[in-house]
Amino acid sequence: MKYLNKPILEINKLLKEKVIKPLDLVEEAFANIEKNKALNAYITLNKEEAIKTAKELENKEVDNILFGLPIAIKDNIITKDLRTTCASHMLENFLPIYDATVVKKIKAKNMIIIGKTNMDEFAMGSSSRTSYFGAPKNPWNTNKISGGSSGGSAVTVAARDVFLALGSDTGGSIRQPASYCGIVGMKPTYGRVSRYGLVAFASSFDQIGPLTKNVYENALLLNAIVGKDDNDLTSADKESEDFTRLIGKDIKGMKFALPNYFMSDIVSQEIKEKIISVSKILEKLGAKVDYVDVKYLENAVTLYQIIAMGEASSNLARYDGIRFGYSLPNPTSIDNLYYETRKTGFGKEVKRRIMVGSYLLSGENAKIYYNKALSIRDDMQKEFTNLFQKYDLVIGPTTTTTAYDLTDPMDDPLKSFLDDVLVIPVNMAGLPGMNVPIGFSKDNMPIGMHIIGNKFEEAKMYQLASCIEKELNLALTPGGEINE
Repeated sequence: MKYLNKPILEINKLLKEKVIKPLDLVEEAFANIEKNKALNAYITLNKEEAIKTAKELENKEVDNILFGLPIAIKDNIITKDLRTTCASHMLENFLPIYDATVVKKIKAKNMIIIGKTNMDEFAMGSSSRTSYFGAPKNPWNTNKISGGSSGGSAVTVAARDVFLALGSDTGGSIRQPASYCGIVGMKPTYGRVSRYGLVAFASSFDQIGPLTKNVYENALLLNAIVGKDDNDLTSADKESEDFTRLIGKDIKGMKFALPNYFMSDIVSQEIKEKIISVSKILEKLGAKVDYVDVKYLENAVTLYQIIAMGEASSNLARYDGIRFGYSLPNPTSIDNLYYETRKTGFGKEVKRRIMVGSYLLSGENAKIYYNKALSIRDDMQKEFTNLFQKYDLVIGPTTTTTAYDLTDPMDDPLKSFLDDVLVIPVNMAGLPGMNVPIGFSKDNMPIGMHIIGNKFEEAKMYQLASCIEKELNLALTPGGEINE
């Protein structure tokens, strides 16, 4: 019996009535993962512990809607006694001694961690091809990329191995793979979810968020992971709320802004046509869609590069061969230890970003580049603040193209940033952003719409996303019939 493609509400009812047990879901998840092994979605599986946990849950009361559900965790989120590699040789054998805050919250809901998903090394990339363990493959077409850096999490949800997965988003790393793989992905407001236990890439951008097969289940998972955390001084002190509360409400009278830059020549014609088609549906439902000009969007990638690479070089300085992680055996000197450990432990893309970031933070460069970028970032935030005084949400495409070939060259250092050109502004402004599937290209690859909200207005975003999901009623299981 296939349970993992059923709605979570239905599964919850079956668990409460003892028609099925958590073990049934876990066994099906591992059977699916084995069947889909070629997708390379996982770095480490948690099979023995997951089965043990599932058996223990048989004797417990089903006390919440996420009880007993298998979940996948991106491999840059710390899990106690479960290998966490960040898809890097540097941390290939790292076994953490504590759980990230989100992992504690997942376990408190009696969810079952199936394994750690593949990703770009230290989350640096947009195709998951920088992984030390090889790239995950798109379940819609295994010759295509999954997107990145949360590629494995997007793949395993799209392939229906699990109901839910966690990813992290620094410059589009949840939303972009969600678009390429035809699922829902949410990057919450910066500070909405604790970063404690998330291995840092760029600390002022990083945010953990949910990837799921539909909008309602995405909101349920976000409910479970948000909250103030004393271990993370950037976490927001916000009262808990139910992010599902506006799902199903009509959108009549709402106003949406569609930035002209998001519909410029940088986006493929096929994707633009899909966005226009959905915009017309929204207007028929009583909403208003206005094309608007938004300053600084065309500068977002450049600004992001400066800030993110500067922060990355600082964050990754701790991997020195002494404290933890990979260490050069038999070094000839302390300098030799540092040099050879970092040379061997890091991949090409990570080393490039560290070197550029170190240059940007060196001496006067910090003032010329990094501080200047922070100043313009503030201006970008103000631009969005002004926009949200007139509009409920901002919409546009999530990606400029559909997923491209795994064999496309990787020697253009700018390409990985340009893949995220439409989603990076959200991280720059600390706003919530999400992907919702809106159709398929001529070669049957998923296309996504990007929904951007004002800070802490995720519930309103789910309202619009659920409306789009209901109106389009897409069949989103790879290998099945395309329904448009």
